[in-house]
Amino acid sequence: MSLQRTAQVLSSLAVLTRRGFIHPRRFGADLRSAKIAGRCGPFPAMISYTARYDPDRTAIVDRRGSVSFGALERSSNALARGLAAAGLGPGDTAAVLARDHRGMVATMIATGKLGVRLVIMNTGFAGPQLRDVAAREGITALFHDDEFAAAAADLPAGVTRFRTWADDPRPHGAARLVDDLIAANTSDPLPLPAESGGLVLLTSGTTGTPKGAVRKRISPLQSAQLLDRVPLTPGGVMMIAAPLFHATGLGQFTLALALGKTVVFGHGKFDAEATLAAVARHRADTLIVVPTMLTRMLDLGPEILARYDVSSLRIIASGGSAISPGLSARTAAAFGDVLYNNYGATEVAAVSVATPEELRRAPGTVGRPPVGVRVALFDPDGRQVTEPGSPGIIFVANGMSFGGYTDGRDKDRRAGMISTGDVGHFDHSGLLFLDGRSDDMIVSGGENVYPVEVENLLVDRDDIADAAVIGVDDPDFGQRLRAFVVPQPGAELDADEIRLHVKSQLARYKVPRDVVIVPEIPRNPTGKIVRAQLSLIA
Repeated sequence: MSLQRTAQVLSSLAVLTRRGFIHPRRFGADLRSAKIAGRCGPFPAMISYTARYDPDRTAIVDRRGSVSFGALERSSNALARGLAAAGLGPGDTAAVLARDHRGMVATMIATGKLGVRLVIMNTGFAGPQLRDVAAREGITALFHDDEFAAAAADLPAGVTRFRTWADDPRPHGAARLVDDLIAANTSDPLPLPAESGGLVLLTSGTTGTPKGAVRKRISPLQSAQLLDRVPLTPGGVMMIAAPLFHATGLGQFTLALALGKTVVFGHGKFDAEATLAAVARHRADTLIVVPTMLTRMLDLGPEILARYDVSSLRIIASGGSAISPGLSARTAAAFGDVLYNNYGATEVAAVSVATPEELRRAPGTVGRPPVGVRVALFDPDGRQVTEPGSPGIIFVANGMSFGGYTDGRDKDRRAGMISTGDVGHFDHSGLLFLDGRSDDMIVSGGENVYPVEVENLLVDRDDIADAAVIGVDDPDFGQRLRAFVVPQPGAELDADEIRLHVKSQLARYKVPRDVVIVPEIPRNPTGKIVRAQLSLIA
């Protein structure tokens, strides 16, 4: 092992010990947990560990109430046995299409214990998109909530179906209820599978059909990347509003299990006020969101925000898409210095984290890489960009990067690093900033424009609730900028005034020629703008 690698391992161990992830007096249990993680994946390992030492501690709170770590361990064993009896085992690929609740979690744990590869599907999928992804991934079994039965019906008859959440407990076609399988089988532990089936997360799919990013093995040491710059501690309560089908929610959920935290899930689709109420009711110390959720909470206004005592919050961790400088400032004004801006990607996991202090000093920054992560910028010709303020494509090296897409394609790799597809720059102090997606770049009159700069300027206005910018064909300039803006309730927007506002703040070539007022901006469930849909609006 090289000196650099040795130093990284020691630094990671120091982080995990400091955060309470590793227990010096439970060294044997930590080794056993690492073995389970290598053969079953992270979820069985973390549940098994906490169930061993604190079985009665509440693991999950959902619409049905609470469930302990011990009960979740036992029910996942019973479910795994029921699934094995139904013919599911190593070499199979299953998918789950569900909201965040105990049924989904039990499915993730049970399939891991069987060595089954699991694809976590986006709950925004319609039938045709679900069918396309299922065919590409070779799905043989689908776990789904009753809410998604219509989409599930689009799959071939040969795909075995299991119901993870029943709106009506009576039989529903041939699909068996997960709860029934749990009730019908013993909860005795299972032997470990020969190897992990792996977990497949899907990309956001904003530019087409989502791609599958598979991870076969994840070392417990890699959790240090998520804990290094965010002060999560053992125990306490984490409210997860971000969906588990996205890396932001799933990554934080994994850490919560490892730290023995109680996880509170929302009740179905995101509700801003209900989330605040849940934080207050459960005295949550941590809230996991994507930026659009944070915006909707703040848009409730001071009167509604004041109804809920959320003083227990020490951490609001946001990820999934960029946070504008204005949103960072609004969050600090409403909740205090608790916002951590996480930047990552499905393919590379953690990239960097901005702390509250860094966001105060440099609003909008995505901070610095954590332990074990290396970030560099390259120009399109492959030359490294080192000058502060100069943009480049972001490349990342860490132990959590994926091994390629399930369809055989891969991200651009350079010097042992993987491209995130984003363009960014470092400032003179080493803080990283995102300038936009490389494939979103607009070339207007020979000048390169990234929409995010204009979008941030627009959404920071008091009379604009949301905004998006795309490039459209122009006979004189090649492309021109078209801005779509959503007015705040009761506001009246003037297109000419908006253009003048942008002109007063940014370079001439960044001023939108067209300003279109719309009722909403199309976004996917994690808050990313679906620009392809905007191009269809005249």
